[in-house]
Amino acid sequence: MKNKLRKKPIIAIAQIKYFDISRKNNVEKIKKYIRKAKKRNADIICFPESCVHKTEILYLNNKMISEIKKECKANSIWCIITEDLEIKGKKYNTALLIDREGNIKGNYKKINLYGDKVNPGTRIKTFETDFGKIGIVICWDLAFPELFKKLKNAGAEIVFCPSQWQYECSVHNEKHRQRETKILESLLIARAFENLYFVALCNPVVESKYQISYSAIASPHKILNKITKKQGLITAKLNLDEIKKFEKLYND
Repeated sequence: MKNKLRKKPIIAIAQIKYFDISRKNNVEKIKKYIRKAKKRNADIICFPESCVHKTEILYLNNKMISEIKKECKANSIWCIITEDLEIKGKKYNTALLIDREGNIKGNYKKINLYGDKVNPGTRIKTFETDFGKIGIVICWDLAFPELFKKLKNAGAEIVFCPSQWQYECSVHNEKHRQRETKILESLLIARAFENLYFVALCNPVVESKYQISYSAIASPHKILNKITKKQGLITAKLNLDEIKKFEKLYND
């Protein structure tokens, strides 16, 4: 008897513009894009790094987080938001995974810091969802292949990378943004190909000449969808069964 084919999940990436609706937070923008993702039948939506508030370090019971949780429940959608949180007296750059019922199913604390004035996390995490097993990393983690290998070994099928990727002018002689975007895209495809799973990167649009506003969804062999330099929502339907085929082909 043939194995039953799995549902092909639809994932959404929200490359949102920061602090245009409100100067202090992006809560209304986040809620708006959750509704947009639901209209496209997405199973999960991922937002960029440091997406909730402009300056505050938050707690898990913060009112803004509660509003986002309620919006997820109202739209029956999974969601990833990232912000500096204080947990048990320590501050971390933390990604929260919210389920369709508006519950926080888990968190990931950024391991590889890049100027973050917080404590580093210490371990990778994967999460079971109703559409597949996912991993979460944050921004500079993308440059560390061993982290992604550990997620593969832990069973991850999709890895989400909320980010706020910026470049250093001194490393490029010209065409700074274009060259850094190529580096970022190369890292994204490399992590997907090395591990034979899907990787989704999400950056914001912010008022900074150093910001790379490039978000994309990668399969092991190509970019499935991307958005550059502008605000918007991208989606992709993922064939998780196809990954099993490539694993057998490449590993035999």
